[in-house]
Amino acid sequence: MLALKRTAVTLLAAAAVAGTTLATAGTASAASYHCTTSSHSVDDPSYSAPDSDNWDFDVKLCAMRSGGYIYTTATVYWDGPYSDNTNNSFTFNKARFHLQTKKSVSGPDKVVKSANYTGLEHALENSSAAGNGSYKTGTLVYKAGSGRYLADGYIQLDWSGDGKDYRAPILFTASPTV
Repeated sequence: MLALKRTAVTLLAAAAVAGTTLATAGTASAASYHCTTSSHSVDDPSYSAPDSDNWDFDVKLCAMRSGGYIYTTATVYWDGPYSDNTNNSFTFNKARFHLQTKKSVSGPDKVVKSANYTGLEHALENSSAAGNGSYKTGTLVYKAGSGRYLADGYIQLDWSGDGKDYRAPILFTASPTV
């Protein structure tokens, strides 16, 4: 009976070690995003008073290759003008983040998938009282062929009160290739 208990304890210990090894191996080989963060400052063209009206954007563009697919996503961070009224729907008529999955080629990279994320307008207009906030896009998924891919994207703003539609794209640095 004592020998049976020892064998059972030994088998349980061996199973625990094997399980830990398998779990660790899965985690170590998991894919991860490769990201680049870049910045751009934008002046509100419809505001000319003495207070600061600049919007400082940081955009983190990320790409990952896993299981034959390319995953791209972006997060927009900003430091906008201070506002006591954090629900100001009069700043923008429209705002969007345009996310692109691109195949890296010689010359201009080829866009293979893209999407506009218009939820950026609501997020910008509902910043904190200090004017700060963030917005995360969805994730684009693309069946990868051979070659290298990356995430790229830009912000487009249509300011209220300036009489114009979307202004020129605000460009950011693309992610590393995967």
